[in-house]
Amino acid sequence: MEVYLGLGTNLGQREENLRLALKKIQESVGAISRLSSTYKTEPWGFQSKNYFLNAAVCVDTELSPREVLKATQKIEKEMGRKVKSKNGVYHDRIIDIDILLYGDVVVDEPDLKIPHPLIEQRDFVKIPLNEIKK
Repeated sequence: MEVYLGLGTNLGQREENLRLALKKIQESVGAISRLSSTYKTEPWGFQSKNYFLNAAVCVDTELSPREVLKATQKIEKEMGRKVKSKNGVYHDRIIDIDILLYGDVVVDEPDLKIPHPLIEQRDFVKIPLNEIKK
């Protein structure tokens, strides 16, 4: 199954954060088939002096949507992310990995929504996604 992930980082060595996240995605989610360009963007939904680097990636996976969520959350934690955004309160982050699309699957659970409900509101997600989407 093709799963599209959105990646963002605005702390530390941002280019290296993306490289490491991609390596870990390849190891634990599946083979990366397409990768967007990297985009430098302003923070969305909160104030910060730190700009983001954002990208989108398409991964061929055998994992279920729930397993992809667990794998990406594990990667975030391994890379040092301590707090996930809650109730629309966002923070600087070393890495953020969002499931954007999972084939044509629709999931509407409290902690997992596919397609990601904010794709259309976020150019930093929509532009890299459209770059690699078939």
